[in-house]
Amino acid sequence: MELFFWLTLSIILYTYFGYILILVILFYVKKIFCKDIKNSEITDYPKITVLIASYNERSIIEQKIENLRNLDYPKDKITFLWVTDGSDDGSYEILSTYPDMKVIHENERKGKVGAINRGIKYVDTDIVLFCDANTLLSKGSIKAIVEEFSNPSVGCVTGEKRIISDIKDFAPAAGEEIYWKYESLIKLLESKNNSTIGAVGEFCAIRTSLFEPLEPDTILDDFIISLRIAQKGYKIKYSPYAIAMEWSSESIKEELKRKVRIAAGSIQTLIRLKSLLNIFQYGFLSFQYWSHKVLRWIIVPFAIFLLLPINIALVLIDSSTQFYIVILIMQTIFYILALVGYFIHQKKIFFKLLFAPYYILIMNYAQIIGIIRFFKQRQSVNWEKSKRISN
Repeated sequence: MELFFWLTLSIILYTYFGYILILVILFYVKKIFCKDIKNSEITDYPKITVLIASYNERSIIEQKIENLRNLDYPKDKITFLWVTDGSDDGSYEILSTYPDMKVIHENERKGKVGAINRGIKYVDTDIVLFCDANTLLSKGSIKAIVEEFSNPSVGCVTGEKRIISDIKDFAPAAGEEIYWKYESLIKLLESKNNSTIGAVGEFCAIRTSLFEPLEPDTILDDFIISLRIAQKGYKIKYSPYAIAMEWSSESIKEELKRKVRIAAGSIQTLIRLKSLLNIFQYGFLSFQYWSHKVLRWIIVPFAIFLLLPINIALVLIDSSTQFYIVILIMQTIFYILALVGYFIHQKKIFFKLLFAPYYILIMNYAQIIGIIRFFKQRQSVNWEKSKRISN
């Protein structure tokens, strides 16, 4: 039991803290011994297509188009391509009235993956950027993305995701915000050392020639697209200057629905990209994949819930071991804070970190539910939109 306790605790600590520490150390070692290669300065920006796969997004079309038109990029070098997958809310008709928006529509809904596979055939630019309809881009985001592609070894570029809320200190927004700040730090360090593991689905650019048609039942298109490019030997880079903004989930219930889908997709990704698990074939990229995703997807969710009962059992067996008592006290405080987070999750809070323990437990609970749903084959490929607070 002691062995199991130490193994469980070590995996949790390594996944959330140890991996980041290793990346920080490697970054500074690389900075000392390796010359920093900067991207070439771009004098003639390449043509790029922004592909937006959408379903019944009538309510945000006007805001999205205004955001696209305000992007700081040569107007003659950027194409906006919408794929209104099975939309029946009039969004296709509305988009058709905008001359600078290219629209592809079919009445049958085939999901986001079907829309991407269909839309990519109409892309005639070297770079394509996949973007969600409900995602707003910072003014200089396209230029920041394109600058990364000046390095020929880069095949995919992702940006920083930020959560926006018009409700100050809204608890679900606070949880998402903390999570994405943490994720952004990992992605930045990974990018500095080698390659970011996976792209942000709301905002992901690739070299068009590297795209492989996705299987129709693909759940996490962003992971499959980006990691297949990494498997070919290209880098996935992260740009903190390319910012994608999205409204927070309306409630924890809506956020849980989204996380469960992602969890189911993560298991599918592991199966489809199983060769990436081979550290002898992919080296450091495989090490990153195990550390950032695999442990967090399939081991930590169970470990985090098992650690408490194991800890209690060890204290009951031998109460003289101070270390086990200290860890138990820390876990108890963590769960008390999570309980507080549960009671205030629809309230305004003034200390965002107070909500973090509850959000961590929710994420890991969602991962377990998603794993079960995947193996029961109950996860639809069609995206069921989560309600956002702006809706």
